Amino acid sequence: MNLFPKKSLGQNFLIDKEIINLIVETGNVKKNDLVIEVGPGKGNLTEKILEKSPKELIVIEKDLRFTEYLNSRFGERIRIIREDMMKYSFDNFRKKNIIVFGNLPYNISTQILVKWIKMKNLNNFCKKFILMFQKEVAERIIANVNTKNYGRISILSNWKFNIEKIVDIYPSSFKPKPKVDSTLLVFTPKNEFYNLKNSKNLEYITNIFFSQKRKMIKKPLKFLFKNFEDISKKLSLDLNSRPQNLDNLTYYKICDIYETLIN
Repeated sequence: MNLFPKKSLGQNFLIDKEIINLIVETGNVKKNDLVIEVGPGKGNLTEKILEKSPKELIVIEKDLRFTEYLNSRFGERIRIIREDMMKYSFDNFRKKNIIVFGNLPYNISTQILVKWIKMKNLNNFCKKFILMFQKEVAERIIANVNTKNYGRISILSNWKFNIEKIVDIYPSSFKPKPKVDSTLLVFTPKNEFYNLKNSKNLEYITNIFFSQKRKMIKKPLKFLFKNFEDISKKLSLDLNSRPQNLDNLTYYKICDIYETLIN
């Protein structure tokens, strides 16, 4: 069977046993846990997860070659779902409080993350996500206000998640070797977060601000609100500030005001 990785699917297989062990230990899988692994490839991580004897292990894999291989390798020890992650719905797993592992294709990793962020009752769906990203993307996800990496994905991710960096991972840990370093992050859903009516509005607001992140915030505020000066006073905003100078909470408040005006 041809199991060469497909560049079009962003496939790089994790082969470093120490890193694989670290990922599984980070998940802290118990015997009554339901586990989902996204993009299992040849099943190197899958095998280690099974050693923890979870209640059930479900793998989501788009590539038919690997679903057939995984079935022959693990049989009934796993449940295989052959789906495109960007199209797959997790509605059947509501209130399951699962653990998700994912070595995400780097070309769509943030899209997949945002898909999860948009889920309602996220904290009832998942205990935690143990996910690998290109290091540059991970640095944007965990970036703090007033830093060069701070932006849309920082604000969106930290809205519903507590995020912890575990380790940087070098190209030698993969086959084939990617041209970039990777980073392992753990996302734990928050039980309490700023209540917004629609996550798409936060996406929209942050896009307006960060599409011209070197410009002063007066321009995006003026675009969004006729009474932008009143809003800037209400939120104690300096109109000469840049988008990276506003913290997460300020963006949630701006979105909140925006939602009251459009409804």
